Amino acid sequence: MEFAIVLISTLIACIALRAPIHKHPVLFYILAVGIDLLFIAGSTWGLPRGVWSVLFVLIQKCELSLALFVVVMFLGALPKPATLYQWLKPIRAELSIIAWLLALGHMAVYLASYVPRLANGGAVNANVAGGFVFAVVLLALLMILGITSFQVVKKRMRTETWKRVQKLAYLFFMLVYVHVLTLLMPSAFHGGAAAVVTVGVYSVVFVGYAVLRLRRAVLDRSAKPAQGHSLPDTELELESVTS
Repeated sequence: MEFAIVLISTLIACIALRAPIHKHPVLFYILAVGIDLLFIAGSTWGLPRGVWSVLFVLIQKCELSLALFVVVMFLGALPKPATLYQWLKPIRAELSIIAWLLALGHMAVYLASYVPRLANGGAVNANVAGGFVFAVVLLALLMILGITSFQVVKKRMRTETWKRVQKLAYLFFMLVYVHVLTLLMPSAFHGGAAAVVTVGVYSVVFVGYAVLRLRRAVLDRSAKPAQGHSLPDTELELESVTS
């Protein structure tokens, strides 16, 4: 339920701030980096309880970044005439970069927690090793998608190459869902009511996206003969390449 609140709040904020985000995106990138630095400092030296409680939910649990990624991905699954699509498509690129920057703060602390366990020279627990490998894969995908989403990089890439790279967003989104389930399912199986509700919320979001995306793909394919050649409006790209 907590993530549902964060997701709804994030969507409302995206709609309300779409004009300033479009006009002054760098200010929001700087804000995202500042939040990351505050979170890293807080995880190292501590912060007032109220501040840390907010950062714990938004950054430690990565809910703000994930909520932004959900908004970006769902935009690619909505019909183009939809009001929400028309409102937020112009800032899809900026939202993706902000989400990427916030996720880096989460992953920096998350991966750093593995270092002492992996550097002690002894036997490494299978769960620790598996978790580390999974985190590295997610980080690699995130870096590729994030870096190639910047316009300065995108313009230097061939369109077809860029399209293929951005399709990794599907894999990234699926692995994020697997990651969430891996963290929550043990508690859910043991009767944790909060975990059960949270698994349900995430499942509605991710499965709902899959259904909507497949529907959008069918509609786009059926409309393609009339529209001519167009590029898919799907992935975590910073700016859709379709009209």
